[in-house]
Amino acid sequence: MKNGPLLNWGSVPEMSKRELNTRSASGRLVLLAVIIVAITVIFVLEVDEQFSLENLRTHHQELLLWTKKNQFLAGFIFFVSYVLVVVFFLPGAIWMTLGGGFLFGTITAMALVVTAATAGAMIVFLMARFFLASYFRTKFGAAILKFEGEFDGNALNYVLFLRLVPLFPFWLVNIVPAFFGVPFRKYVIGTFFGIIPGSAVYCSIGNGLGEVFDGGSMPNLDAIFEAHIFGPLIALAFLSLMPICFRSVKN
Repeated sequence: MKNGPLLNWGSVPEMSKRELNTRSASGRLVLLAVIIVAITVIFVLEVDEQFSLENLRTHHQELLLWTKKNQFLAGFIFFVSYVLVVVFFLPGAIWMTLGGGFLFGTITAMALVVTAATAGAMIVFLMARFFLASYFRTKFGAAILKFEGEFDGNALNYVLFLRLVPLFPFWLVNIVPAFFGVPFRKYVIGTFFGIIPGSAVYCSIGNGLGEVFDGGSMPNLDAIFEAHIFGPLIALAFLSLMPICFRSVKN
């Protein structure tokens, strides 16, 4: 029996590469369309306006009662909502952190906030690398390479520094490392541990919101900038840069 013509294996890698590029481009378009639709729905329905201190103050008794009766469901809804707030850059993360402290207590709220914020930051990082990294490399190639060289080997320290200092917008620190070749694992570790101190402060403030609301006043959200809190945060941030300074001096 005569065999048919052999498959030309030399053409397979090229065909596969073209097919993968096409699928990748299609995947980007589909994901981008989903993101645009989701953001549009959020702002049309004014979902972002639901995350406010005033709403928390108005409904805090009902929320507290419902949370006590449905702790697992409340924790799940809180976690998912926090992830969505981070992913879609909604201006409600700080209110949710305070609300988490009020509803779940400082420790439980910290666990929920830190894991949810890290999960949301991971998604944003991957989207930024998937959609925008190649564009920024094309547009700002030389500058990107310069920063990549600085980040190389020090990525974890820099991510920790940016997370610990409460002056850099959370959404910005979610995106920028994606452009400078920061390894995903180091980004996640730096994010998780870097946001713990700030989250602890706001969750503890939230834990005392009941007394504040019952007294007819509002919480002091600038507490994180008071010397006894801000000072240690800055000290931790610069401590995270010490290995870089040590290596620089040694070299």
